[in-house]
Amino acid sequence: MKVILLQDVKGKGKKGQLLEISDGYARNFLLPRKLAVEATADAMNTKKMNDKAAAEKEAKERAEALEISKQLRDTVLVVTGKGGGAGRLFGSITNQEIADALKAKTGIALDKRKIVVADPIKSVGTYTVQCKLGYEISAPLTVKIEEA
Repeated sequence: MKVILLQDVKGKGKKGQLLEISDGYARNFLLPRKLAVEATADAMNTKKMNDKAAAEKEAKERAEALEISKQLRDTVLVVTGKGGGAGRLFGSITNQEIADALKAKTGIALDKRKIVVADPIKSVGTYTVQCKLGYEISAPLTVKIEEA
């Protein structure tokens, strides 16, 4: 019997996969537990439409990530921090402060977990941080730290 999995089934397959399963296993285990539906023509059309919609959504998100990466490469972000003189800061500049400054300047809302700072920023100067945008796309962002 051909079925379309509605959830991941250990040892069988992933959600949305079309499988040839024995009739007993499908009727007694998969179908009653709503883990799969029988692969009728209607179910196959629904699966194709869902796959197409997911592909379009992924393509749109990838295009947006590429556009944001182009914007970030050209951006120099200025972040101010309290300093004690001689170019040293009290504490360090965090990912959240960089994300807030980015949103205020460019309107790009980026989660703080997507900003990767190699070493803690504890002094005045210009630094380059990596912004991971998803779909294996990352962009360098130049951050200029100034003393307040």
